[in-house]
Amino acid sequence: MIACLLIPGFELRAALRSRPRLAVVPAALAPEPGREQLVGPVTAAAEAVGVTPGMRLGEALATCPQLVLVDPDPAGAEQEWEGVLRRLEDAGFGVEPVDLGAVVFETTGVERLYGGVEAALRKALASVGPAWDPRAGAGQRRFVALAAASVALPGQAVIVEGREEQSFLEPLPLSLLPLDEGRYAELEGLGVRTLGSLASLPGAAVSERLGPEGKRAWSLARGGERRRVHGRSPAAELAEALSFPEAVGNELTLRRAFGALLDRLLARPERERRPFRKLALAARLVGGGSWRRTVTLREATAERGRLRSALGPKLVEIPAPVVELRLEAVELAEHEGQQLALIAPEGEETDALLREGLRQVRASAGGGAVGVVVEVAPWSRIPETRALVVPRDVR
Repeated sequence: MIACLLIPGFELRAALRSRPRLAVVPAALAPEPGREQLVGPVTAAAEAVGVTPGMRLGEALATCPQLVLVDPDPAGAEQEWEGVLRRLEDAGFGVEPVDLGAVVFETTGVERLYGGVEAALRKALASVGPAWDPRAGAGQRRFVALAAASVALPGQAVIVEGREEQSFLEPLPLSLLPLDEGRYAELEGLGVRTLGSLASLPGAAVSERLGPEGKRAWSLARGGERRRVHGRSPAAELAEALSFPEAVGNELTLRRAFGALLDRLLARPERERRPFRKLALAARLVGGGSWRRTVTLREATAERGRLRSALGPKLVEIPAPVVELRLEAVELAEHEGQQLALIAPEGEETDALLREGLRQVRASAGGGAVGVVVEVAPWSRIPETRALVVPRDVR
């Protein structure tokens, strides 16, 4: 079976690790500087007085004047999430992260180890720890497992058998589907308020009214596709940090600090001369909170000049003076270089470049970002029903 482990509001929980007293008062994750002014995850106390995630900042403060805004800490959240994933991997689970606070894995390989699906889910919950209030769900498909985890209570595991999938999904709300806010309102205006009512509509009609986004939501309401879980590659575990005795906001100083961090990272023997595919630049800000940007390189490289060109411009986006600057190697390429042929076979170089580009997209946007169009109903007059996009293996 496919299992999903879910930690709602993970980014807010990670930001509150150093301020636990705020977990019991109305609090919400503040919008990042320069982004749309929408509040992030909220505490249970804030939700009880009417503040919901995604609400406009002004509306949230008008609803609850006592609302405490917590500065985002993306670097801290990434580190905490990496710790959660490693604890699951230490317990024997091959995890595929979906987003911060959501991860899927298959139970087939560990059922005999722990004595069944339910025991394996209990082990996963115990590995994460009760402080995060994790919940788990399992089913034959990814979306069913996600839906099961969404309705579970903290520390609880919900298992949905294959024959129970449709009856389980039917009464659940549309908020489980990845739709824009306008789509929810449009569907509710048509009288569609549950997954069951959406799944009962003709797929062609949904596709014609809502387009590809609605077609995918309709498919998920019926259980979604059957797709295997691909465990992630081992983390690189390469990082360099530089702390400042006083807060630094000067761009020239930050560039020199970044150059020193890059030199130290390139000199690390653990890299084994492998080039970088994906790096992250993070900063601890003077007023609390943090800043983080991830860069996926178009072509894996260890050339200092190219790395400076790719990451250096990100320094101007730091919104406040910095007390610590950190450079992380998120993913390394498998090869040390390129072996050139005297006479390359026709088309081989193009195929190699295409495969490298697909790997780059997967590293940047996740395993489901690379797909291939498969024609299934060429006779249909509706473009959205003539073909399907299925995941493509680029290894």
